Amino acid sequence: MSKKKKNQIPSKRKRKANPKALKESILDVLESDLSKAFTSKQLIRKLKLREPSAKASVLPILTSLEKSGQVSRLRNSFRSTRESSVVTGRVDHVNSRYAYVVTPGDYGDVWVRDSDLHTALDGDLVEVIIKGKSRGARPEGKVKKILERCHTELVGRIEFSPRYAFVIPDNRKIHEDIFIPIEFTGQSAHNDKVLVKITNWPTPAKSAEGKVTRVLGKAGEHEAEMHSIMAEFNLPFEFPPGIILEAEKLGNLIDGSELKKRKDFRKLTTFTIDPVDAKDFDDALSYRKLANGNHEVGIHIADVTHYVNSKSLLEKEARSRATSVYLVDRTIPMLPERLSNQLCSLRPLEDKLTITALFELDERGKIRKEWFGKSVIFSDRRFTYEEVQEILNSGNGAFNKELTCLNQLAKTLRTHRFANGAVNFETTEVRFRLDDDGTPLEIIPKVRQDAHKLVEEFMLLANKQVANFVYHLKEGKEKNTFVYRTHDYPDPEKVASFALYANRFGHNVAINNGQIASSINQLIEDIEGKPEEDVLQNLAIRSMAKAIYTTEPKIHFGLAFKHYTHFTSPIRRYPDMMVHRLLQHYLSNGSSPNRNLYEENCQHSSDMEKNAADAERASIKYKQVEFMRHAEKKPYEGVVSGVTEWGIFVEIIETRCEGMVRMSTLTDDFYEYDEQNIRVVGRNNHRIISLGDKVNVRVIKTDIDRRTIDLTFV
Repeated sequence: MSKKKKNQIPSKRKRKANPKALKESILDVLESDLSKAFTSKQLIRKLKLREPSAKASVLPILTSLEKSGQVSRLRNSFRSTRESSVVTGRVDHVNSRYAYVVTPGDYGDVWVRDSDLHTALDGDLVEVIIKGKSRGARPEGKVKKILERCHTELVGRIEFSPRYAFVIPDNRKIHEDIFIPIEFTGQSAHNDKVLVKITNWPTPAKSAEGKVTRVLGKAGEHEAEMHSIMAEFNLPFEFPPGIILEAEKLGNLIDGSELKKRKDFRKLTTFTIDPVDAKDFDDALSYRKLANGNHEVGIHIADVTHYVNSKSLLEKEARSRATSVYLVDRTIPMLPERLSNQLCSLRPLEDKLTITALFELDERGKIRKEWFGKSVIFSDRRFTYEEVQEILNSGNGAFNKELTCLNQLAKTLRTHRFANGAVNFETTEVRFRLDDDGTPLEIIPKVRQDAHKLVEEFMLLANKQVANFVYHLKEGKEKNTFVYRTHDYPDPEKVASFALYANRFGHNVAINNGQIASSINQLIEDIEGKPEEDVLQNLAIRSMAKAIYTTEPKIHFGLAFKHYTHFTSPIRRYPDMMVHRLLQHYLSNGSSPNRNLYEENCQHSSDMEKNAADAERASIKYKQVEFMRHAEKKPYEGVVSGVTEWGIFVEIIETRCEGMVRMSTLTDDFYEYDEQNIRVVGRNNHRIISLGDKVNVRVIKTDIDRRTIDLTFV
């Protein structure tokens, strides 16, 4: 081709601009941030226009958009007339650069840069303006107004300067230190863990200010760190004196007139099965073989509400706490010890008041008869799970015939449950062996055996049948007010995302509601013992909805029950106390009470349950970090358990501890985060690190304050 002919072909840069495309590009820029106005020159620079005719078109297009009402003129600048949407949500301040505002509506999680938070802190309830176009898959916004502060107190480590001090919060989502005037440091000393009350909220020019209200101890010491976790999650350190006094006034003796109101099961073979270190026994099982060949099984639950009057201080405290909390070295009970470990606990060789769910089951586990009501029992034996497992394994020991029959029935019920669509999640939990000072000596995985599953199946049976009984008491659409434990169908998008990822490992997961459960169960069976087992199990759990308490009689997807409740643990869960009261109310032919109060209590109980779970995880993480700080400095085999833009999470197989290899420490290449495939890829060496990969790591740093473990690849 000749030079002349070449010159007759216009380059891409010099081709005439497409007015329609340019108009859309201008609107895109103006709508990307509805709070900003742009001059024509700024738009030209923003759009990187170089061709003279394109530059010349910008102002006429803006004038045209002004006439059509799509933009407004502010002297020499223009802005979109599209109104900003304002939504309400909670701040999730994931790192120091940006946060998400989690909203319940169509906008979902709104991305907000740190500078647009306008001093809002993690957990605060805020109004957020949707600025315009999405950032990735999420809209971008900025905080308009702080409606409610979440944290009035914070826990952290205090550091002193000559004229002032500041507290570095333990909460990893609080990214600003708290300024403490020297006169408000109390009795604290440098490097103490302290509880701080916020006295002045932060402003754009000033940090938050506070005063020390409680000294928890030296940072790094066991008791100080456990107290820090309790304070961080607003867990009570003790019961108020009035609560203790009210509990102590409750009498030991069971009145004869009370016994006459109850069904007497004291002559039945009855026992409890609990962890070796348990002190509160909520539930007992009774068993006898009937003359017709069927099995009679009694699930007897402590009658807590007999002792706790609905208008008492004990009731108010139980409602407030909503649940017992189990940290690695202690229990923070919902009820005082006088009730939880003495009066209500189904201790052996004592008459105890209970509420019973009694079932007659045939050999196939089908219910032939059932009865619910107030009762009295006498437990013949207190078993630990380990003792029962030994009896089941050997066929010898106390009540071996009863335990063997119960175990066989439990297996039958479990088989039916999974056949009906229950999901078989088996996550690995850990416990710690601690020395007298609280130092972790060993991390021990909890193993679920037949003894655990035996108890679980009969508790599930009682919970399900109580819910069904109350639901069917009243015909028609308007059902009696009741407290249900529900678990919704999983979000289709989350399941589709999980299925796509499982497929990369060669596993197929169905994504329609009718097949999800059986498909996941098959997946769990297929991945057993494989490197990707834990990763895919955890991703599957994350794709599920969260179980909640509600008065709405919806399904429990995970258990495949149409109706389900919590009836079996009233010593440690407030919803079970509500269930006991409502069940007895309906058995006495009471009319349906107002639903609103119960719904409010359900919401509170769900919130407190989440708070308790977060605190329990924090205590486990603290002990894991402490254990790895003292562990042998050697390479460990691990599995990649998470990938983010700032680091790679690795779970160490030997100790079940999770740490992070920070992206900044990967010096052999520059690694880019591939969010869609949950992996990082080396730009030059093309090395891929993704979920489920087996890797070797070494611990390079532990941070007790932040409860983090830094790793490096070996």
